[in-house]
Amino acid sequence: MHPGQVWHDNDGKPIQAHGGGVLSYNGSYYWYGENKDAPNVPGTQRVEVIGMSCYSSRDLLNWTNEGVVLPAVKDDPGCDLHPGRVVERPKVIHNTRTGKFVMWMHIDDINYQYARAGVAIADRPQGPFTYLESVRPCGADSRDLTVFQDDDGAAYLVTGVLWHSAIQIVRLSDDYLRPDGASVRVLQRPGPPAGRESPAVFKRRGRYYLVSSGTTGWDPNVAEYAVADRMLGEWTTRGNPCAGPDAEITFHAQNTHVLPVAGRDDAFIVMFDRWNPNNLQDSRYVWLPAEFSREGDLRIPWRDSWNMDIFGG
Repeated sequence: MHPGQVWHDNDGKPIQAHGGGVLSYNGSYYWYGENKDAPNVPGTQRVEVIGMSCYSSRDLLNWTNEGVVLPAVKDDPGCDLHPGRVVERPKVIHNTRTGKFVMWMHIDDINYQYARAGVAIADRPQGPFTYLESVRPCGADSRDLTVFQDDDGAAYLVTGVLWHSAIQIVRLSDDYLRPDGASVRVLQRPGPPAGRESPAVFKRRGRYYLVSSGTTGWDPNVAEYAVADRMLGEWTTRGNPCAGPDAEITFHAQNTHVLPVAGRDDAFIVMFDRWNPNNLQDSRYVWLPAEFSREGDLRIPWRDSWNMDIFGG
């Protein structure tokens, strides 16, 4: 992999899956993200909503474009998916009880006042997804978000609240379609730049990790991670996990997801977006392997290039 370069799909076109996440299912990976394959709206740092893309791969290197699996709704200005809205950061998990694939995403207006979490479902990982509704989890505003599925099948929505001055961890119902009422508010602190956004959660050897960024808009800032023994327990911050050139600005990027590599022991890939706000369709991807000390401390060193052999196995 070559972090920060243009990545192409199997048709030779730049991959459009920004702010996304990857689902591992039945021997394949499915990468969902924001399709920004259009020029910026003149005079702005935004692209009208196109929809959520899906790409599939068996090796994390060669990606097939499965298309826009949740498209914008152009003929209804009141719809959450209208091109004039904000639809960001899709994350998909599979519910083995219902058989459904469930996508959660950030839904907003262009002034970021609407601040809701949207949910959609599909029968296949390649979609199409059917949009259901948006909610304010536990009555709070919801902006940058992710979902995490634990070993026992429980799922959690992890979202920035109070204008990103805190992270809310919300347990989802058994069908993953709504909050079930159990939640905890963590990492609470004043707003920009000390607040936290773009949460990404993973579990290693019984410990939970939460990686997040500061709140400086499109501009990169210092990353931070926290650890806990329970998702709804107490979280302890551990500082910046990044190491190497430009580590203090997260390699000019912002984290979005942490991917456990299927079939590889203790192997995790930290996914970042390198945003280009004045030409968002040319935003890049930075994927880096995670390292851990004997005590379990997370470290993400910069690499100009790397391959899967780094994980062994």
